[in-house]
Formats: sequence, C-alpha cells, structure tokens
Amino acid sequence: MDEKLFIKKLYDQHRSTKPGIHLSTVGELADGLMKLLFPTLCDKTYENQDDFAVDFLKLKTHLFQLLKKLPNPEVPIEEIQSKFIDSLPELMEAMEADADAILKGDPAAVDRVEVIRTYPGFYAIAIYRIAHRFCSLGTDYIPRMLTEYAHTKTGIDIHPSAKIGPRFCIDHGTGVVIGETVEIGADVKLYQGVTLGALSVSKGMAKIKRHPTIGDRVLIYANATILGGDTRIGSDSIIGGNVWITKSVPDGSRVYYREGKKMLVVEEKGRE
Repeated sequence: MDEKLFIKKLYDQHRSTKPGIHLSTVGELADGLMKLLFPTLCDKTYENQDDFAVDFLKLKTHLFQLLKKLPNPEVPIEEIQSKFIDSLPELMEAMEADADAILKGDPAAVDRVEVIRTYPGFYAIAIYRIAHRFCSLGTDYIPRMLTEYAHTKTGIDIHPSAKIGPRFCIDHGTGVVIGETVEIGADVKLYQGVTLGALSVSKGMAKIKRHPTIGDRVLIYANATILGGDTRIGSDSIIGGNVWITKSVPDGSRVYYREGKKMLVVEEKGRE
C-alpha cells in the first residue's frame, strides 16, 4: 500500500476510535489505592486528616476518569464508583487476612509489614481482589487490566473472574496461573508454577466452567497442573509437586508421583 494511503487509513482509524484505557493508568490507580489502604506502602507522611482526605478524593477522581472511558458500562459510572468505594473496608479486611495467611504459612516471613511490602503473592492477590470487585460491578477492561498489571510485576496470572475464598496464600508465586472459572475455597496455599487451567481452549466453551474447583485447606506444591471444569480437589488434600491432574480426588487425599516411577498415586483419607 502506498505510504500516504496507509497514513490516511491509520489516521481515519484514530479519528473514529474513542481514546481507550491504558495499562499504565490502571496501574497508577492500583498502586495509589494500595498506598492509601496500607500506610507501610505509602511514600509520604500525612500531617492531618484533611491532607489524607485530599488524596482520597484524588483517587476517586482518578477512578471516575477511568470509568468515563468505558465504552458501554452496564450501569451508570457514578453507581460503579460509589459501590466500589463503599466496598473498600471489606476489601481491606480480606487483604489483611491474606497477608496473615502468608505470614502464618511462610517460616521466612518476619511480620505482616514485610509480607505487604515485599511479597509478590500478596500483591497479586490484593490486586485480584480489587479486580474481582470491579467484575461484580459490571465493568469491562478495567478488571483484566488490573490483574495483567499485577502479572507484569509479579509473574502471577490470576483471572479477575476466578472465585477465591478467604485467607489465600501464594508462596514465591512465579508462574502461577489461575483461570477464569476456577473456584478456590478457604485457607488454600499454592506454590510457584501451579496451573489451574482448562482441558480445552475452544472458543465455544467461553461461557462454560472449564477450570477446576479447589476445596478448603488444600495445599498444592510447585509446578502441579490441575485441569478441567469437572475436576475437583477435595478439601484437606495435599497435591505434590509436578503432578498432572485431570480427574477429581476425594477430600483428604495425598497425590504424588511414586519415587523412581511415573505412576501417579492418590492416597485417600483412611486408606494410606
């Protein structure tokens, strides 16, 4: 194509396209919110409540400006903003519980402050919880961009539509993948490289549950792969490292490869 024609084509596309939401702008919102929720992340000291209120108002304004760029919001953006702000106490409580779970589950962790400041698992989970809240409010783009921003910073990929219970712990975390229709119970712990994915990537399954369900108090070691919408890992189970699972296992199971062999062993509770 002639260069002038190509430039005209690009220009016409730009002229007819509404300015979109940029990942960096969403990232600024995420980090700004985390700094307000957790003083240990903040890079300034507030002398009085009025100064803090000014920054809180700036955050609300930033959020409103982002919401204005949504192409077709399902509900009025004023309602989205209001409901999200109202949910912050609940979100903060959930994030603090996650931080405490990480502190409890990692012998190397010194205190909650260290977890909040330095642990990629905590950051990825916290941003997921913010993104998941936006999903419940009927927003497009922003939830996925939030979790993708966290993904770029941590190497942990959590789809915002996944359902994750309280006191969730990701240790180390690099390479963890949690798919869109995953359901995770309470007090679950994952190590690095765990994949909770789908058996099929067919576009026709977009609206179907295609990722596994993880029960309560499940421990999943490094590089385990668990696939399929019908796959359920029973509560109080331990999944060994490097295993590949496409079928459900009962509550209280121990799943691992027998040493020196490629045989997958599933020990059920009471049958060890």
